[in-house]
Amino acid sequence: MADGEEDPAVFTSTSLPSDPRLLATVTNAYLGTRVYRDILHVNGVYNGAAGDTHRADIPSPISVRMTVPGAESLAETFTLNTRTGTFSHVLQAADYTATHQIYAHHSLVHLMAFSITIRRAAHATQPITVQLQSPFVPESQDLDLNQGPDFQGAHYVYGKTRVPEVEGGPRPTVHMLWTPVPQALTLRGEERERSWEFLTAVAESEEEVKRSYSEGLALITAGSLHSSHTRAWAALWGDCCLDLDGPLPLRQALYGCLYYLLSAIPPRGSPAFLFHGISPGGLSNGTRGEDYWGHVFWDQDTWMFPNILLFYPEAARAILEYRIRTLEGALRNAREQGYEGAKFPWESAATGQEVCPEEIYGAQEIHITGDVLMAFEQYYCTTQDRKLFREDGGWKLVGAVAQYWCSRMVWSEEEQCYHIRGVMPPDEYHYRVDNSVYTNAVAQRSLNFAADVARDFLIPVPEEWVDCAKKVKVPFDAEKKYHPEYDGYIPGEPVKQADVVLLGFPLMHPMSSEVRRNDLEMYEPVTETAGPAMTWSMFAVGWLELKEVQRAQSQLNKCFSNIMEPFKIWVENSDGSGAVNFLTGMGGFLQAVLFGYTGFRIMRSSLRFDPAFPDDVNKLKVTGVSYFGNKLTFTITKEELRIKVTTSPRDPRAPPLEAVLEESGQRFPLCEGQSVSFPTAAGWIQRSSAE
Repeated sequence: MADGEEDPAVFTSTSLPSDPRLLATVTNAYLGTRVYRDILHVNGVYNGAAGDTHRADIPSPISVRMTVPGAESLAETFTLNTRTGTFSHVLQAADYTATHQIYAHHSLVHLMAFSITIRRAAHATQPITVQLQSPFVPESQDLDLNQGPDFQGAHYVYGKTRVPEVEGGPRPTVHMLWTPVPQALTLRGEERERSWEFLTAVAESEEEVKRSYSEGLALITAGSLHSSHTRAWAALWGDCCLDLDGPLPLRQALYGCLYYLLSAIPPRGSPAFLFHGISPGGLSNGTRGEDYWGHVFWDQDTWMFPNILLFYPEAARAILEYRIRTLEGALRNAREQGYEGAKFPWESAATGQEVCPEEIYGAQEIHITGDVLMAFEQYYCTTQDRKLFREDGGWKLVGAVAQYWCSRMVWSEEEQCYHIRGVMPPDEYHYRVDNSVYTNAVAQRSLNFAADVARDFLIPVPEEWVDCAKKVKVPFDAEKKYHPEYDGYIPGEPVKQADVVLLGFPLMHPMSSEVRRNDLEMYEPVTETAGPAMTWSMFAVGWLELKEVQRAQSQLNKCFSNIMEPFKIWVENSDGSGAVNFLTGMGGFLQAVLFGYTGFRIMRSSLRFDPAFPDDVNKLKVTGVSYFGNKLTFTITKEELRIKVTTSPRDPRAPPLEAVLEESGQRFPLCEGQSVSFPTAAGWIQRSSAE
């Protein structure tokens, strides 16, 4: 970066927000907390039955605040460095600097740590003492904790959750080891600098927690615990990044969104890691009564997943594996409602059975089932990972979803088509409506995808799937040339959030640009301005499709009222209500750039591009786009589009890629290590047809 240029990935403040919910979070795929919060959470560990199940609160040994009582003229800064995944608090006096760093280790996911470093100025000789304030008490309302013997200098507690999600179901055991934290640390007069490191290990077995703690201690001894964490983050950023030459707030928002989302996903090279999905507020939130109790919604599959998939398909696969592991719960949900196949829960925790505390959503907001399958479809089209479907349970899930939709439809003699009745659309202001256009369109897409996979695998396609897909009603007003939200929708009725506009993206439901425009213009003025944060991103994508870049940007700019300073934490609603650290809103915002500015669309056998971005963005660089095992970097200006293949599959049988321009049909072979460039225009990436 040029001298004096502010780093868009580093967020610094001289004070903390007054609302503790807006503190930065430090999480990895397994452990998460807000800085200075007295509890942490473990991925997949819930306590409570059915609608009361919530992330189990575990007392946090890293909830420590560094102070120097009585010190005068002390400069204080708090920094979240998204490049290194580290939160730091620095106290600067005339004769010393004290630094407190906190992090959840990115690659060693069972570890969280903090360090205190005191460094004296050259002229100073007095001992320097910092106080450590900690509210830590090894007790939990959600776990029946017992004390075990100390291990390698660490204290040890373990215990089961108190109440299973379903009667007779599992109660996970949590084991925790931590370095005892003294009340004060002193740099003696003869010492120039010293660091103290404090380690917390959490796992679901005694063997794993001890192994992890020992590994952390060995790294501390070698002086490389924090550097091994920052290396993991550097490798992650090197492989997936989204940056642009444009306004600083936009760049900061992108880095913030990517940091919080990437914090939530499994580290590279951990195929055995059992991942339990991503909730709207992430792993740092989700205690009882907060952030939807840490449950998993369509927020994961529709709003977060596409970004993760394009950068990091291994993590996307882990999300799909979570849905496969919870398929039995989804089959049971369908049976209990009197239908066949699998109905995914509106809110999911450990089992896949419905855990929404309010029955109406679980019974009526059934589009979630199609949303789950659309994530499977996007993954299949970008990876061609047949193993997931043939051997690892994917096909069983696909077939069960198709079966559900067929059983959920009823034939209308009057209209000579299939109806889906009594649903709540994504717009939750309306319920018990018939033929929600989004629900029916996503059901149709589910059935078409199921049939496509069956044909690919030479499995006979049930006639019912084809018939229901072809004949399901997708409401359309031929006179006004727009899609009514449901049967009987009256134009002008208020809408809670993005609903019909999702037909254009991500559903890519066939329609003319005139209809696409009419849908945007019909619903934009009636959509709740203070509603959920992901809404305006989808209006932005729609306007970008139509090359109305400034209109798109005015929509995207609405999202900034949901981004809270100083650590770029998102709130669900712009009035501060709802979920906090709202990853759903971040996922939508990232899609507006990753799919909106680039025009990326995941098709059956290609990845389309058609860039369009606003006047104040001069260049966009997307590093690490994954497609059929290749890693691609796109550098886009208004004049030129450059594509470089940085990595190709090691399999010699894998066909190479090529870029094809839509208008001219011109083809550009894409070879590892080489760049191709051409005037910015629409086209696509596909497997090369030249043999």
